[in-house]
Amino acid sequence: MNPRDLLAEKIVVVLNETQDRVNIAGAIRAMMNTGLRRLRMVNPVEWDEYRIEGIAHGSEIVRERVEFFDTLEAALADAVEVVGTTARRRAMRHSWEHPRDGVEEILSLARDERGPVAILFGREDTGLTNEQLDRCDRIWTVPTDPERPSLNLAQAVLLVAYELWLAGPGSEKPLPRPRRDAPPATSAHLEEVFEEIDRHLHTINFYRGGKNPESVMRTIRAIMRRAGVDERETELVRAIAARSRRTIERLREE
Repeated sequence: MNPRDLLAEKIVVVLNETQDRVNIAGAIRAMMNTGLRRLRMVNPVEWDEYRIEGIAHGSEIVRERVEFFDTLEAALADAVEVVGTTARRRAMRHSWEHPRDGVEEILSLARDERGPVAILFGREDTGLTNEQLDRCDRIWTVPTDPERPSLNLAQAVLLVAYELWLAGPGSEKPLPRPRRDAPPATSAHLEEVFEEIDRHLHTINFYRGGKNPESVMRTIRAIMRRAGVDERETELVRAIAARSRRTIERLREE
């Protein structure tokens, strides 16, 4: 199973007793952005498809597959692994992990043909109770400021889902590149630019008042070389300096 299908089919997000449709919509939006498609709702207080669509536009891809359950036990029954999420440290002897440390193993477990891996999130106000965490095989906690550890439900879903995506299909996605790529500027081209800038500065009397042309141009050279400009960018700078200089000279003649 390819990484994209693995996330879409074998990872199930379970929201237990969610109180606010805005958080449901935010969680769905996070799932849409990170390749997750299976959502199970356990006794949500609010479920309004029309309003959720208004918040999470184009969310049919997740909403059409939502499953509803009366009990958490039923929602987790077929899972080969249950990952509980919480910000509160507890005395129970659980396997605690940060999501980034556990995603590789979770994706490996998800490849098991017996059933899905469930990622469980609790209520906005109380999170997961000790009894609910008892149903989990491991606990994930997102590292946050100890003075303000709790995350909004939708934020928690996004952070966890992002780590799953990054370890799966997201790792294969190349970074955006410029529409028009250009080779690095050559030394000869840069020298043409520096000469044109120097002529332009002379034209506008920039050096008047005691400025040292050699020192000024040395600084400009350092800036341009440090920027690592390419051929297209270099030519743009040269053209700006040349056009400005010729315009000023023409105006003076007129």
